Amino acid sequence: MWKNKKVSVIFPTYNEKDSIRDAIEDFFSSGFVDEIVVVNNNAAFGTDEEVRKTNAKLVYEKRQGYGYAIWKGLEEATGDLFIISEPDGTFSGKDVIKLLAYSDDFDYVLGTRTTRELIWQGANMGFFLKWGNWAVAKMLEFLYNTTTLTDVGCTMRLISRNLYNKVRPYFTIGTQHFGPELTILVAKHRVKFMEIPVNYRPRVGKSSVTGSFRKAFVLGMKMIWLIIRYRFKRIRRKNDSCLSQD
Repeated sequence: MWKNKKVSVIFPTYNEKDSIRDAIEDFFSSGFVDEIVVVNNNAAFGTDEEVRKTNAKLVYEKRQGYGYAIWKGLEEATGDLFIISEPDGTFSGKDVIKLLAYSDDFDYVLGTRTTRELIWQGANMGFFLKWGNWAVAKMLEFLYNTTTLTDVGCTMRLISRNLYNKVRPYFTIGTQHFGPELTILVAKHRVKFMEIPVNYRPRVGKSSVTGSFRKAFVLGMKMIWLIIRYRFKRIRRKNDSCLSQD
């Protein structure tokens, strides 16, 4: 609970069997998390058993993709404030309070993993990933005239329920580059937001994306195309009303 607001954490899981239990306990131990929703997105065998050893809520999403898992988690969460993160050991439950502190002034708070002092030894944040994420974030910042952005790929972030209800009808990306889409939609709604540094630790196990240079490069290209395309198009929702960026 944060100032009488219920706090929900959404954890999508695919290949985190060996880390998910510790991640759940770590985030609950912050003292501010009321609910953790784990979305099994065709996860590795044995993941459910690890989740059931905790107080987290387990739900399922059949469609493969990070975005689809987050959509499902947000639908199932009951909080007033949603924290999206990953249960792979890279993020720290103690950083929850950083996001919540800024939620007093902002409905959307992004993490950044590019602050050198908070990148732990052994974390997967080499030259290519760090400066690639920074460069694409700067493209988004420039094209949409946003606040300072330094990490387009950070998956730890906070969004209020009120803002989620506004942007939800415009969701289209169900795969790995859903994160930039969410930020773009927030920018197009002209909502103030903030980016803050968070700890970035070594991952438990191998990432299905950033563990491969080729996959990381392809994902970066998809993000760039998304950012450019959305800057010059009218975004439509289900009832066909439009949201444009002047």
